[in-house]
Amino acid sequence: MFSKSPLKRVAALVAVAVIGLAGCTSGSSGGKATDGDRQGYVEGSGIKRVAVGDRQAAPKVAGTTLDGQELALADLKGKIVVLNVWGSWCAPCRGEAPNLQKVYDSTKDSGVAFLGINTRDASETNAKAFEDRFGITYPSIFDPEGKQILKFTGNLNPQAIPSTLVIDGEGRIAARALQAVTEEQLLSMIETARNGS
Repeated sequence: MFSKSPLKRVAALVAVAVIGLAGCTSGSSGGKATDGDRQGYVEGSGIKRVAVGDRQAAPKVAGTTLDGQELALADLKGKIVVLNVWGSWCAPCRGEAPNLQKVYDSTKDSGVAFLGINTRDASETNAKAFEDRFGITYPSIFDPEGKQILKFTGNLNPQAIPSTLVIDGEGRIAARALQAVTEEQLLSMIETARNGS
């Protein structure tokens, strides 16, 4: 009989492989919906928005940030949370980083929190250099093996890098982008979480 540990390792490797195949998409093709997953979603430019009644709870994401602090998504409940999956090696991630920081700066005092998940960086050194280069001031969990990403299931999992999820104040996924986002797109996703449409 298999022990849980080898099975978890296999699952993590499969997830990293899937992300690797999808990885670093910058166009909208990654966000195309199939007929079976259109219910409850409005799609545009690789972005899915979820009606309030169709939203599902985000998983229990938690870990150590790049600055050594323990942080869980649950710690941010009551706020709208922008959750961005990124890697320092990813060109579209570098392209969207200034947009994310600008929106963070303009919304952090209005009940919006940001949390990054850094993945597939072999060491924290490159991830920290990325944050320094782009002036990123919000926290990111260091998740080199993609364990936190594996916790997402269903139609709204962050299956590409970069991916951005916006989680409403009740901890439910309200919108997802499988592409680098502009300031305008991200602000619109935040409004979806805030207003429910």
